Amino acid sequence: MKNIRVTATEAFKRYKPVKPDAHKGTQGHALLIGGSYGKMGAISLTTKAALKSGCGLVTAFIPKCGYGIVQIGVPEAMIFTDTHKNYISRIHYDIVPQAIGIGPGIGKEKETQKALHRLLKTNTTPLVIDADSLNILSLNPSWCALLQPQTILTPHPKELERLVGPWYSEAEKVQKAVDFSKQYNSIIVVKGAPTHIIDGDAVYQNTTGNAALATAGSGDVLTGIITGLLAQSYEHIDAAILGVYLHGLTADIALPETGTESFIASDIINYLGKAFLTLQSKL
Repeated sequence: MKNIRVTATEAFKRYKPVKPDAHKGTQGHALLIGGSYGKMGAISLTTKAALKSGCGLVTAFIPKCGYGIVQIGVPEAMIFTDTHKNYISRIHYDIVPQAIGIGPGIGKEKETQKALHRLLKTNTTPLVIDADSLNILSLNPSWCALLQPQTILTPHPKELERLVGPWYSEAEKVQKAVDFSKQYNSIIVVKGAPTHIIDGDAVYQNTTGNAALATAGSGDVLTGIITGLLAQSYEHIDAAILGVYLHGLTADIALPETGTESFIASDIINYLGKAFLTLQSKL
């Protein structure tokens, strides 16, 4: 097992500045799939975070009940709606995204599970899986064999436990995540303090972030950032590492202004520009 600390230098090596002649068509198109009745805030945060990551175009696929919420809350995004009012039942779109993020607020309805299964069987686009989409995988473990190489999974500790089983030490937790990553050729973002990004035997330990990130919606924002970077043609592992680093850096930058208690997930998005500027200062 190779352990690597993700410092500013390590993150900067992976950063790709936007070209002077860039336009929205060259900055990638991300598709975010999620939301259900009562949980539309999650996919709204994810969608906005993808836009703020530098992605040129972002489309959200959501149940009908969330149309007004996301369209008004994130006017820069485009919207596709499911045929069902309250949850995802059939994923269909007529765009060609460069990356897909699925899971925030999606719930675990039977029809939603079937929709995820169909996507996993047919999809060849770089994919980020989060939240209840991870829990659906845990309920249907044989579906993990359908994961495309280098699919990025972003579990918090309880979601990881459902995927890989219980552990009795930090070292055992990491080893179980390494084993899963190797078995399914996937990248596992093990959220925590610190967050680890695992790619086979390579274990990257993030060095940014603080307790302010322990707030509802923080993981939804991370999914948006990583998916947005992936859509901009970052390598899968680079999108995961840089996304986690920037996500944590926003909390470090904001802390003197917001304090720990008053920092919320929307603040991660609001401080993302300053996080990018910190990286760009090294150019």
